[in-house]
Amino acid sequence: MIAVLTKRADFLSANSGARQAKPGFVLLTRPNGGKGIRYGITVTRKIGKAVVRNRMKRRFRELLRAALPSLGLPDHDHVLIGRAGGIERDFHLMARELADALTRARAGGSDRRGQRRHEPRR
Repeated sequence: MIAVLTKRADFLSANSGARQAKPGFVLLTRPNGGKGIRYGITVTRKIGKAVVRNRMKRRFRELLRAALPSLGLPDHDHVLIGRAGGIERDFHLMARELADALTRARAGGSDRRGQRRHEPRR
């Protein structure tokens, strides 16, 4: 059974787990102590108005429902965070990117956190 994350504390704890960044989303995964496969979706107001955010959440929900039964990490929380390019991206491309991210998370890979992509100040 796949459950949905509803508590803010679960979302915050997932933030300390592994991170896979893709152009349309960021996937966070973290062990949850035997509570099964759970997922959560976060789309902030930076993405757009309510109509756009809800559309993105519907797309993410469908992606997760298709991918988690076969590719999800057992006893882990999975949180998808929407990025600005996610609403225009092709659905099948995002499905492949999610499969890649889940495969990488299963192998123990993670992107680095906190690194800026600009030059340091002088």
